[in-house]
Amino acid sequence: MKQLGIKKLYYSISEVSKITGLEQYVLRYWESEFEQLKPAKNRAGNRIYTNRDIKLILHIKKLLRDERYTIEGAKQVIAAYSPDSGTGEQLELLQEPAAAPPTPEAARPPDTRLRTDIIEIKKFLEELLVRLA
Repeated sequence: MKQLGIKKLYYSISEVSKITGLEQYVLRYWESEFEQLKPAKNRAGNRIYTNRDIKLILHIKKLLRDERYTIEGAKQVIAAYSPDSGTGEQLELLQEPAAAPPTPEAARPPDTRLRTDIIEIKKFLEELLVRLA
């Protein structure tokens, strides 16, 4: 049983994946792209993330997903970023999102949705061709 008074200092990649809502392969890829993101490894060679690492990941996620930075642009912003490392708060795992009620479009058979999507793409491409000509 988990004691409420003890705060966790290190998190595994699976825990960080649940906390941040990112896939593990994305976390590993970001390590190769962002030099500031270098989690330590334990004796077994598994990544161990600190609260500081997780805050950096959440900041990178915000830049890339919400603010629509490119990786190069995010690298420039991250170069000046330094998360405060001493707060020590306990991070919570993200809950699985509740299934949204099906929209009318989602209720249509896949063939009908696919056909509608293809028609929209065709219209877009025709308009683009007219603009380029």
